[in-house]
Amino acid sequence: MSDQIALPLRWPEHFTPDRFLVSQANEAALHHLEKWSTWPVRATVLVGPRRSGRSLLGRLFVERTGGRLFDDAEEHDEEELFHAWNRAQDDHLPLLLIADRSPPDWAPTLPDLATRLAVTPVTQIRPPDDELFGSLLELHFADRGMHLAPDARRYLTERCERSYYAAERLVQWIDRYAMANRARLTIPTIRAALEQKGQAA
Repeated sequence: MSDQIALPLRWPEHFTPDRFLVSQANEAALHHLEKWSTWPVRATVLVGPRRSGRSLLGRLFVERTGGRLFDDAEEHDEEELFHAWNRAQDDHLPLLLIADRSPPDWAPTLPDLATRLAVTPVTQIRPPDDELFGSLLELHFADRGMHLAPDARRYLTERCERSYYAAERLVQWIDRYAMANRARLTIPTIRAALEQKGQAA
């Protein structure tokens, strides 16, 4: 293979401000993927909460490296994963396995696959911190044509469950409430929507 294949990943300039928001919750995973040429084997397991952007990150990674991706890897045929792992070593192209759990919690029944996963590095996207959670709220509201003011962002991040899935559902609920009541996105509107939803406000 060309020597260029072994160079570290270079993300497109629009990567960060687009759909994958970088914070302390995911920067270690991003850095690990950027340095794929230094992996001890040509494979990595990426774990993290669903809706965390892990699939988007995986697609961008293989697009930039020419590698191979198995999303929801735990649900794939184990023989196929085993052969893909071996092929990655032969072709010197990275294999990315996205999973809900990392070994040993992910314990394949195929011994040969289990042996290979045992030596495969794992990188993780963690639950969102306050900064990322607030940015996700802004992003999801912006998708709906709504501007989340700093005071409203702070009000939500101080009161609501911090998870990727919760951010999406919360924005959906508040948007529906605001539309039904023809209300602007203000703290009183958010407070009323949370009260209707049954959350402490």
